[in-house]
Amino acid sequence: MTDTFTISPHSKEFERSPRWVRVYFNSQLIGDSKKMMLLRETDHLPLYYFPKKDVRMDCLQPSDHTTHSDRKGEGVFWHVQVGDKIANNAAFTFRNPPGNGPKLEDFVAFAWEKMDAWFEEDEEVFVYARDPYKRVDVLQSSRHIKVVVDGIAVGETNRPWLLFETGLPTRYYMPKHDARMDLLERSDAVSRCPYKGEANLYSIKIGDTLHEGLAWIYRYPTVECAKIQGLVGFFNEKLDMYEDGTLLPRPKTIWS
Repeated sequence: MTDTFTISPHSKEFERSPRWVRVYFNSQLIGDSKKMMLLRETDHLPLYYFPKKDVRMDCLQPSDHTTHSDRKGEGVFWHVQVGDKIANNAAFTFRNPPGNGPKLEDFVAFAWEKMDAWFEEDEEVFVYARDPYKRVDVLQSSRHIKVVVDGIAVGETNRPWLLFETGLPTRYYMPKHDARMDLLERSDAVSRCPYKGEANLYSIKIGDTLHEGLAWIYRYPTVECAKIQGLVGFFNEKLDMYEDGTLLPRPKTIWS
């Protein structure tokens, strides 16, 4: 599970970020700026752009790879090289945008997953840049929540915690005591979220059928989402969830 369904209703904005951002590659600081720009586009993850003067341009080798965006213009790429470590086409910018497209030519972005580490201020950030227009709230509730897989109740509680995250379906968490932990099997898979932290994924076994990745537990969530620590969450998209006796429609997301 990765929390990357949508961005925010404020689409296609290129704006100044007040956050001090640093990026490392092969143990070297290659981008370091307090004058960051953040690009937010519909159906794309938020992406930081560094002013070129704040980038180790000596670590960027020109690439023949190019792309085209109807919104941003012509994409120009570089390989990132520090010592004997190379990340191909890991840095890029766009030029000659049509109309009122964002002016990106004086800035450089990096492919997040190809870099070694990212920091906002002095806190390491994982997966992608956090969107300042996204909000995550965790609230305790007394709704009656029942989770069913193949006709078997795998969790039922009157004390759920509801996680509301901008652009995503409501997620329902319950204490382990209210879940059929005997039916849950921890997998080796994990997922990371810049807002919530790292989650361990669980499969649910009903009879001889193993339903992979239907549940998860954040053992060490971020401070902002500490309330969900050790609770069991379920994929609404892939199972039957009842709220106060009413079957909820399965949301349509990238995990459906």
